[in-house]
Amino acid sequence: MSQTVDRALSILPMLAEGPADLGQVAARLGVHKSTALRLLRTLHEHGLVYRQSDQRYRLGARLFALAQEAMESLDIREIAHPHLVRLNEECGHTVHLAVHEEGEVLYIDKVDSRYPVRMYSRIGRPVAVTVAAVAKLLLADLPEPERRALAEKLDYPRYTPRSTPDAAAFLAELERVREQGWATDLGGHEESINCVAAPVRGADGRVVAAMSVSAPNVVVTAEELLTLLPLVRRTADAISGEYSGRTPVTDGTS
Repeated sequence: MSQTVDRALSILPMLAEGPADLGQVAARLGVHKSTALRLLRTLHEHGLVYRQSDQRYRLGARLFALAQEAMESLDIREIAHPHLVRLNEECGHTVHLAVHEEGEVLYIDKVDSRYPVRMYSRIGRPVAVTVAAVAKLLLADLPEPERRALAEKLDYPRYTPRSTPDAAAFLAELERVREQGWATDLGGHEESINCVAAPVRGADGRVVAAMSVSAPNVVVTAEELLTLLPLVRRTADAISGEYSGRTPVTDGTS
């Protein structure tokens, strides 16, 4: 039975490369055509493969529906939270997780700094998209036409002298962020607060969330905060791996 299941599942990545006929499937599996046909019929009955008019098989719509349902059931906040807590324990500073929803970038999780002086932020509150490091990462991942259209309709408040001044500067910053794979806000929203952020990616490589570490100047300088970038990126990569299914979930005891 396990061999039958293994063979049937082996058909799916093969068809992901493109449609194939019965003979090609049988040859790839190393089985007789009658065996391949039984496997294909079973997958077809469950909607996982579809037989075209030219008698070749392709992946079925049900498979894509299942994948979509699985992705929608994933809670990025639940997956990320233990990683955010560990990062906070290591560095001591405020850690945020943010997502892009319905035109806004929102904080969906936060672990507070252990220091008495900390930044003010709330879960569920929109961030300042033209300066926030997490917003830069999320918006930089948009297709170029969407980035340009968004940049041209935004207002550019001068929160501080370091705030992004206009659409051209914002687009240039997003391009830098897109190329380097991380972002900063060094006094752009509040002169006394600095932030470094890294992206959380799904199985398709797209940015699904962004996480950051923030700290006031009186606790650490901007230069000192930037030394945490490798740790921040490793944490984001760990969340990405777990969210996309590339790495197994551990219980933290090993």
